[in-house]
Amino acid sequence: MHTSNSIIKFADDTTVVGLITNNDETAYREEVRALGVWCQENNLTLNVNKTKEMIVDFRKQQREHPPIHIDGTVVERVVSFKFLGVHITDKLNWSTHTDSVVKKAQQRLFNLRRLKKFGLSPKALTNFYRCTIESILSGCITAWYGNCSAHNRKALQRVVRSAQRITGGKLLTSVLPAPTEMAASLRVPRKLCSFLFFYVLFLTLVPQVILGFITYSRKELLNIRSASTHHQYDQEYVFRDADPVFCLTNRTTEWILCSDPKKRLRKRGKRGGLLVRLRRRAQRAPLPSILLANVQSLDNKVDEIRARVAFQRDIRDCNVLCFTETWLTGETLSEAVQPTGFSTHRADRNKHLSGKKRGGGVCLMANVTWCDERNIQELKSFCSPDLEFLTIKCRPHYLPREFSSIIITAVYIPPQADTSMALNELYLTLCKLETIYPEAAFIVAGDFNKANLKTRLPKFYQHIDCATRGGKTLDHCYSNFRDAYKALPRPPFGKADHDSILLIPAYRQKLKQEAPTLRSVQRWSDQADSTLQDCFHHVDWEMFRIASDNNIDEYADSVCEFIRTCVEDVVPIATIKTFPNQKPWIDGSIRVKLKVRTTAFNQGKVSGNMTEYKQCSYSLRKAIKQAKRQYRDKVESQFNGSDTRGMWQGLQSITDYRKKSSPVTDQDVLLPGRLNNFFARFEDNTVPLTRPATKTCGLSFTAAEVSKTFKRVNPRKAAGPDGIPSRALRACADQLAGVFTDIFNQSLYQSAVPTCFKRATIVPVPKKAKVTELNDYRPVALTSVIMKCFERLVKDHITSTLPDTLDPLQFAYRPNRSTDDAISTTLHTALTHLDKRNTYVRMLFIDYSSAFNTIVPSKLVIKLETLGLDPALCNWVLDFLTGRPQVVRVGNNISSPLILNTGAPQGCVLSPLLYSLFTHDCVATHASNSIIKFADDTTVVGLITNNDETAYREEVRALGVWCQENNLTLNVNKTKEMIVDFRKQQREHPPIHIDGTVVERVASFKFLGIHITDKLNWSTHTDSIVKKAQQRLFNLRRLKKFGLSPKALTNFYRCTIESILAGCITAWYGNCTALNRKALQRVVRSAQRITGGKLPALQDTYTTRCHRKAIKIIKDINHPSHCLFTPLSSRRRGQYRCIKAGTERLKNSFYLKAIRLLNSHH
Repeated sequence: MHTSNSIIKFADDTTVVGLITNNDETAYREEVRALGVWCQENNLTLNVNKTKEMIVDFRKQQREHPPIHIDGTVVERVVSFKFLGVHITDKLNWSTHTDSVVKKAQQRLFNLRRLKKFGLSPKALTNFYRCTIESILSGCITAWYGNCSAHNRKALQRVVRSAQRITGGKLLTSVLPAPTEMAASLRVPRKLCSFLFFYVLFLTLVPQVILGFITYSRKELLNIRSASTHHQYDQEYVFRDADPVFCLTNRTTEWILCSDPKKRLRKRGKRGGLLVRLRRRAQRAPLPSILLANVQSLDNKVDEIRARVAFQRDIRDCNVLCFTETWLTGETLSEAVQPTGFSTHRADRNKHLSGKKRGGGVCLMANVTWCDERNIQELKSFCSPDLEFLTIKCRPHYLPREFSSIIITAVYIPPQADTSMALNELYLTLCKLETIYPEAAFIVAGDFNKANLKTRLPKFYQHIDCATRGGKTLDHCYSNFRDAYKALPRPPFGKADHDSILLIPAYRQKLKQEAPTLRSVQRWSDQADSTLQDCFHHVDWEMFRIASDNNIDEYADSVCEFIRTCVEDVVPIATIKTFPNQKPWIDGSIRVKLKVRTTAFNQGKVSGNMTEYKQCSYSLRKAIKQAKRQYRDKVESQFNGSDTRGMWQGLQSITDYRKKSSPVTDQDVLLPGRLNNFFARFEDNTVPLTRPATKTCGLSFTAAEVSKTFKRVNPRKAAGPDGIPSRALRACADQLAGVFTDIFNQSLYQSAVPTCFKRATIVPVPKKAKVTELNDYRPVALTSVIMKCFERLVKDHITSTLPDTLDPLQFAYRPNRSTDDAISTTLHTALTHLDKRNTYVRMLFIDYSSAFNTIVPSKLVIKLETLGLDPALCNWVLDFLTGRPQVVRVGNNISSPLILNTGAPQGCVLSPLLYSLFTHDCVATHASNSIIKFADDTTVVGLITNNDETAYREEVRALGVWCQENNLTLNVNKTKEMIVDFRKQQREHPPIHIDGTVVERVASFKFLGIHITDKLNWSTHTDSIVKKAQQRLFNLRRLKKFGLSPKALTNFYRCTIESILAGCITAWYGNCTALNRKALQRVVRSAQRITGGKLPALQDTYTTRCHRKAIKIIKDINHPSHCLFTPLSSRRRGQYRCIKAGTERLKNSFYLKAIRLLNSHH
C-alpha cells in the first residue's frame, strides 16, 4: 500500500518491513492496520502472542519508540529473532547466528567421529560432512557471511578444521572471495541424494553390525542365556556334547528335547538371597539397585553398555547406572550414549572451571520403569580441579514410607586432587541438602581414589568392600543407612582399569523389619485411682498380720496378692496393636480417609474418571497436615507447661530417636532354661549361708518416710514378679504406707526379707544383631517395685553411717563424683609423672567377668561389720542376697526357677553400693601405683621411673591374689594394657601376664566413655563423638521440618548433641588440636543453622564447666583432688598456687587450667 513498506512472504511466514524517515511512522502503522483488516476479510487469524517486532536503529541519538498494537494487544519487541532459519538481531551482527550453527555442527561432529572409528573411507566421511555439517555452516551463507566478524569466522573455520582432521582429506574452506563463487561451490551433487539413502540404511544396520563384532566364550554365552528373558520357548532344549568354545569341528552337535522342564531347576543354594529377591521386585526395591563403573570414555563403551542392557538381566533391571570419567563434552548428544529405557543426567568437565580440556565427567542414568524422568530433579553439579559431582533427587514409583525421596550423588575425585578441599566441598553440599530434605535417603557413589568421605561424614556407611582396581578399593558407595547395600564385582567396561560394581539393596523397610505387636495395657484413669484409694482406705490391714502369725513371708504374700487382685478388678485391660512405622498423629480418622482414597483410586481406574480420587487425595493430605500441626502444638504446650517427659516422648516419636530394642521372641521352649543356667553359672553352694543370731536390728522406718518413697516411684516402670504396678503405689501411697511400714520394720526386726520381694524375672535382650551364643544376651532383671523402695530406705541409712574418707579413688555412687573426676585424676597422675625425665606410664584396664554376680555374701557381710555396720543389719543384707528365686522369660515361655545364693542382683538399688563396699579394700600397695575405680571399671596406673617396673608388676600380681580371695574373676581376654612413653629412645616393654596369659597391649582404649590413646591426643575421641553428633543432627533436621519452635530445637540440641560433644569435656578439651576443635565446632555451626538461634561455642562451654567444677572440688574437702587447690596468702584472697609444668600437655590439663581460670576471675 505504501512505497516505504515491504511485505516479504515465504509460505506462511510473513514479514512487514517499514522504512522510517525523520521519525514518521504513519505509513508503517497504517500498513500494519491494513494488514489486520485484510486478515479479517480473508478469515486469517493473527497470533499476537507469537508475533514479534524488532527495531533496527543505528542513530547515535535514539528516541523512545512507541509499541505496535494489534487487536488492542501490544506486540512484544525483541532484540533477536530466528528469521527463516537465520538468527537476525537488532544490531544486524551475526554472533548469535554463528554461535547457534557452531553448536549444532559440533554435535554432528560426534557422529562423524563414530563413522571414522567404524572404519569408513575418507570419501564417505567427506560426503557425510557435506550433507550434515557443511549444510548447517553454509545455510543461507550468502546472506550473512559477508558481515561476519573475524572472531565469528574463526569459530566457523575451527569446526571445518576439526572435521578435516577426522576425514583425513582437504575440505572446502569457509572463506570465499565472492558470493557467486561461494554459492556455486556449495551446490550439492545429485549423487549425494543416493548417499543420504544409504546413510539412513547404514545407521539402521549399525547396532546389528556392532553386535557382530562382540565375541563371547561359551561360559559367557550360557550366562547371557540364563540372564536373558527376551526369548521364551514353548519347549526347553539342552545343548549336549558342545565344543568348549563353539568352534567348528567334525563332531556332530546334538539338540535334545527335554520332556520335563522341571529338570532345569536352580542349583541347590541358589534359590534365595539378595540377588533373587531383587529379581523378584526389580523396580520396587526399597533402595535403587546401582551399577557403578569408571568407564574411561563413555562414548567408546556405548555399544558394550547397550549389549549388557539388552542381554544381561541384572544390568537391564538396574535402577541407576552411575558412570565416572565419562570424558564427554557438549558436542556429544545424550541420546547418542543413552541405552534404551534409561534417562540420562550428565555433568561434563568444564575446561574453564577444572583447568583441563579432557577427561573427567560424571553421568547418572535412571531406569524409566523405576522412576519417571519427570520425577527427577537435578539439584546441583560442581566442577573444579579437585572435585566433580552431580546430584539428582528422585521420586520413584515405589518409595518406602520412611523416605521422602532418594538423593543420588555421582562423584569423581582425580588422583592428584587435594582430597581435603574436595571432601570439604562435598560435605557442605550434603549437609545443606540434609537440612532441606531431612527424610530423604542419601546415596553417594563414584571414584574417590585416595579420599574417604567418612572422615567428614562419619554417619555415612561405605558399602563396597571388594577391590575395584588392582588390590585397592578406589570406588566407593556411601549411604546414611547401615548395611544398605551388598557389593558384587562385575567385569570392567572395555579396557577400563576399574571393575564395575553391582550394588544390590539389602535394606529392609521399617514395616518389614519388625512384625506388628499386640500388647495388653492397663487403662488407668483418675476414677480408677480414687476407687483404689477408697478401697485401700477401708481395709483392715491388721487382720493380714494376725492371720500370718508373724510369718514375714506369708504376711507379705497375702498383702501383695490382695493389692494385685484389687488392681485387676478396678483397672480395665485393653489390647493394642502397634506397627513399627506407626506415628502417634496417625489416628483412626486418617486411616478411614486412606481407605477411602484407595477405593476411589480403584474405581477411577475402572471408570476413567479420577476426579473423586483427586478430591480424596487432597482431603487425606489436609488431614495429615492438620494432625501433624496438632501434635506439634501438643509437644510445644508440654514444653511450656514443664511436662518434660511428655515433650521428650513427643520428640522421640517424631524423630524415631533411640528406638527400643526388640525383645527375644524365640519359640525354642528350652532356651529360657539354658539361659537361666547360664546366668547362674557363678553359683557356689559351698559358701556358708547362715550366721549366728544377734540382737535385733534397731533400724525402723515411719509411715511418712515410706509414703514419701512411694510417691517418688516412676509410674511408668514395669511391675515386678509380684504384679503390683508402680502407678498403684504412687496413687495410693498414703493408704498403703501403713501396712508396708509394718512389713519393712518386721523384716528388719527378724533380719529376713520376704521371698516375694526377692523374686526376679530375667528378660534377655540381645547385645548384637546376630546372636551366636548365650553370652550374647544381656540379662535385664524385673524385681519388685516395693522392694526397690525398701532398698532405697536402707541405702540412705547405710550411706549415712559410712565415713566420708572411705575409698577416695572409687568415683561411682558418691556425691560430687563422676566419670569426669576419674578421668581427670588418671590423666593428671600420668601427666605429672611424665613431666619428669626418663619416665613412662603403664595403664592396665581391668575387666571382671560378671563382677556383681560373683560377690560372696558371707565375705561381704564380714567387710560390712568391719566398716561398723550393725550386725543385725548385716544379717538382713545376707538374707537379702541369699535364697533369691530367679526365672527367665522369653516370649511366652518361662523357665523353671533357680535359687541363687551368690552375687548381688543387677537392677536392685542396693547392689551398686554393696559392690563398692565389697571392693573398698582393693587399694594400691605401692606409692608409685594407683588403682582408680568407677563401679566395676578398675584401672591400675603404674608410674615407672628409670625402667624399674618391679612395683608395678607386684601390684598387678597382688591384684590377682585379691581377686582370687574375693571370688572375682579377671577376664584376661578383655583386659587391656596401654603404655604411654614419650621418651625419644624407647625400649621394648615386656608384656604383663595374668594367670599365665599375656595381656593384650593396645594403642587406644575407651576409658569411661572417652577414647584415650598412648599419645594422649584426642583425635580418635573427637572423630568418634563427631560421628555420633552428626547422626543426631538428622533428628534435629526432622524436628525442624516438623515445624517446632527454635526454643524446642535448642533444648533437643542440648540434650542429644551437646551432651555428646561436651561429655567429660573438662578432661580432654584443653589438649585438643586446632583441627579437632574445628571439627567439633563444625557440628555446632550445623546445629546453629538448623535451630536458627545462637548456640554456645564449645570453648565457652569448656571454660564455664572448668570453673564450675573447680569451685565444687574446693568446697568438697573429701575430694581426692582437693589438695591440688592450695590458696595463697591472705593478701591475695581467691588466688591459688599454680602447679609447675614443663610440657604443654600438663599445662593444658584440667587442674592447671582450672587454677588459671580461678586466678583470672579475681
